[in-house]
Amino acid sequence: MNRSVLLFFVLFQVNFTLYAQQTTYCNPINIDYGYTPIPNFSEWGRHRATADPVIVNYKGDYLLFSTNQWGYWSSNDLLNWTFHERLFLRPWNKVYDELCAPAVGVMGDTLIVMGSTYEKDFTVWMSTDPIGNKWKPLVEKFEIGGWDPDFFTDTDGRLYMYNGSSNKYPLYGIELDSKTLDPIGTRKEMYLLEPERFGWQRFGEHMDNTFLDPFMEGAHMTKHNGKYYLQYGAPGTEFSGYADGVVVGDSPLGPFTPQSDPLSIKLGGFARGAGHGATFQDNQQNYWHVSTIMISVKNTFERRLGIWPAGFDKDDVMWANLAYGDYPHFLPSSATPGKFTGWMLLNYDKPVSVSSTLGNYTANKANDEDLKTYWSAESDEKGEWIQTDLGRISTINAIQINYADQDVASDRLGKRTDQYHQYMLHYSLDGKKWKVLVDKSSNLTDVPHDYVELAEPVQARFIKLENVHMPTGKFALSGLRVFGNGNGDVPEKVKDFVVLRTEKDKRSAFLKWKPIDNAYAYTIYYGTAPDKLYTSIMVLGNNEYWLKTMDRTKAYFFTIEAINENGLSEKVEVIKVE
Repeated sequence: MNRSVLLFFVLFQVNFTLYAQQTTYCNPINIDYGYTPIPNFSEWGRHRATADPVIVNYKGDYLLFSTNQWGYWSSNDLLNWTFHERLFLRPWNKVYDELCAPAVGVMGDTLIVMGSTYEKDFTVWMSTDPIGNKWKPLVEKFEIGGWDPDFFTDTDGRLYMYNGSSNKYPLYGIELDSKTLDPIGTRKEMYLLEPERFGWQRFGEHMDNTFLDPFMEGAHMTKHNGKYYLQYGAPGTEFSGYADGVVVGDSPLGPFTPQSDPLSIKLGGFARGAGHGATFQDNQQNYWHVSTIMISVKNTFERRLGIWPAGFDKDDVMWANLAYGDYPHFLPSSATPGKFTGWMLLNYDKPVSVSSTLGNYTANKANDEDLKTYWSAESDEKGEWIQTDLGRISTINAIQINYADQDVASDRLGKRTDQYHQYMLHYSLDGKKWKVLVDKSSNLTDVPHDYVELAEPVQARFIKLENVHMPTGKFALSGLRVFGNGNGDVPEKVKDFVVLRTEKDKRSAFLKWKPIDNAYAYTIYYGTAPDKLYTSIMVLGNNEYWLKTMDRTKAYFFTIEAINENGLSEKVEVIKVE
């Protein structure tokens, strides 16, 4: 064996050892998000954007459709996604029009797809080979249309459509002829928001119903154990409280009774918002929920996607688990699908060094656990770098690199399949002697939220990310996130946890607790029964929280745990609040 061949095998073995087959993922999911499709769509510059996702399990493959992407993705593991280019609109549409808030359904062995529309003569597409990207019209004219539509095939073969996107009108449902898609009867009202009862449905970042009434959109139907679970997004896509609610009925067209708390809501942490989504099952029959994560900085509709474990409890209550939802979780192929790995964030608010800084896009914005803020270097040149100090030698299991859009080229309009990121990750015990952790200097894929799980954990105090190539814009990061264990003590149990529910407005409550010296955050769990604490909020760097999401007609139950780099504290005893 000659020296060059030997060197190749040595390098291959090093790379395989450091990042082999992954068993985990981390939100936001790492797909090649397209750029905003409309010229001059934002006064703040070109940026990536998608939302309104639907994932269906079709013949064992996962197919992901979302807004304005000029196609769709497929995957066999929910981690690695392949993009398939396909315009689903008729050729007379404008060049910038694309599939918006799509409906995706399965009828027998046929997949059907339609975008949002109020137009007549709108095509519904069908395929029995979406992996091969083979499509044809199912019907050329779907005259009733619908914005934010959803197709649902019941177990008896009958087909239904739900739609609606308004801050005035309800969601609607109607049965369709499964062959012609002609409507059977007329649309019926399904559900209208009740913000006077449910605090989380109030419009605004602070749920105060200022400026506009709340919006309702994004219908999606799931059937389980003979019951029908109609999901919907509210109150606005630009807010941290963007969520998916659920109403439950005994028939596909209702009547429906609302569950008190949202199915998916993510008010705190790095990636916030969890609205306008869809529920699906993996190949092991586990439930998952995919939904929209908000950024809404460069434009209201600047958004990403997240996937969360979901399911139904013994009382047929539908739930989604978003606690630590932007930390590493196990994939369906693992022994514990959807379970939180227990790998903690090691570098929140820790010292950061950088090669250069552009304006006010300062280094600490790369590890402040806010997807809306970011650090930017002065250029996109090879050799620009950022270094994070963990404070002590720690066990590192995984790293997530979240790129930001700064000075994106004006030619980035819509979908790009010809771009890629390249970088090097190094680690060190002392900040002087460095070793290669991950080498992606030859990567040829677009990885805007790259997540690397190490095959074997390493011990290090310093992590350094060095730019090799950016697809466009400056070298900029909204989050360099290091996961593992800090090799220290977990925080103590929280003391003096109190919940003060206001008599004036029982949708709201003030929560307060004694701060823990070695905790960087806290997770609050709550629900309407002591064994159904399905909703959670991560509170970073504070020991109080103003909660405004409750059902004013129900008693609530609460607990809390403290978080640091080494793990979680014991939860406090569950308390009841009338």
